[in-house]
Amino acid sequence: MKLSVRAKSIGASPTLALDAKTKALIKEGVDVISFGVGEPDFDTPEHIKEAAIQAIDAGFTKYTAASGIPELREAICAKFKKDNNLDYKPSQVLVSCGAKHSIYNAVEVLCDGGDEVIIPAPYWVSYPEMVNLAGGKPVILPTSIDSMFKITAGQLEKSITPRTSLLILNTPSNPTGAIYTKEELEAIADVCVRHNVAVISDEIYEKLIYEGEHVSFAAISPEAKEITVTVNGVSKAYAMTGWRIGYAAGPSVVIEAMANLQSHSTSNAASISQKAALAGLLGPQEALETMRLEFRKRRDYMVSRLNEMPGFKCLTPPGAFYVYPDVSAIMGRKLAGQVVADDTALADVLLEHARIAVVPGAAFGSKGNLRFSYATSMEKIEEGLDRLAEILKTME
Repeated sequence: MKLSVRAKSIGASPTLALDAKTKALIKEGVDVISFGVGEPDFDTPEHIKEAAIQAIDAGFTKYTAASGIPELREAICAKFKKDNNLDYKPSQVLVSCGAKHSIYNAVEVLCDGGDEVIIPAPYWVSYPEMVNLAGGKPVILPTSIDSMFKITAGQLEKSITPRTSLLILNTPSNPTGAIYTKEELEAIADVCVRHNVAVISDEIYEKLIYEGEHVSFAAISPEAKEITVTVNGVSKAYAMTGWRIGYAAGPSVVIEAMANLQSHSTSNAASISQKAALAGLLGPQEALETMRLEFRKRRDYMVSRLNEMPGFKCLTPPGAFYVYPDVSAIMGRKLAGQVVADDTALADVLLEHARIAVVPGAAFGSKGNLRFSYATSMEKIEEGLDRLAEILKTME
């Protein structure tokens, strides 16, 4: 059977591939500590699980409207108003099978063949692949630890050409945890509005902020709102990664086009998951703060330990649940008797010899870094970093 050129051009998600490899090793009895997973290790709050059980018992197991049940879209509008000072009508909201699905839908309807899509690096691994699938051209804007892993308005403006149609912005960021300030977003919004560049604002880590505040790109100005699709979901905030509920809000014409596309692919998100998400948005919110405080404690410990490691240079990320150290000082040296040519080789050595799983920066378009997730227990973080310290003693 012949595969399409498009299908052959797509690689597997590096983070999901690492997670699968790690789980396979653990199943074989190998004692691996994973810092690679991008999901909360907490259980979904009880009232959310109970809402799902009630939905099943009530027979709420049929198709829903492709855009999502009305009460969930209304709750999402209320969330946007309360948390982000954004006014949307339910008709301007689309519920999808995770925030990843929302972003995919948005890229497909905003990107024509040959369009240039600006993506700051380090980036979430799926952004460039989504653009490629839409026939667009990813234009990668590099950042570094010195710029706090954020682009500037000036850098953005220099990268815009007549073919530029879209900017994908992620704040708080996966993999760096970086957060754009209101002033930085104002400057970026000014550039995008003047050049009529649409924006997909991926805000899935909004509730996981430890310093500073979250500002939605669309809330910068009425003009910014008109060019922005805001993406969020319940996966990270409510520990609901497997429930697969994300959502997008934006101009009516864009959301309608995304809904039309979705109606021919997945149709509606799972009915039971929609009821669970509704309970998450409308129910008690104390669990979010409990998780946030625990994540902050883990972050502080991990950053402190990593900055004590030879060859590691690490910022304290203000958001998400990742630490993204610069390990370029280790490149070209030997570890466990093996030459470390790049960050991918370093990640391989750590998995093989220290039994710790991390994601190389190359997966995020940024060489010379590793991504450590602290969405795991403090006990595992301590043990994993002890293993890292031991193998670094072999460095030549």
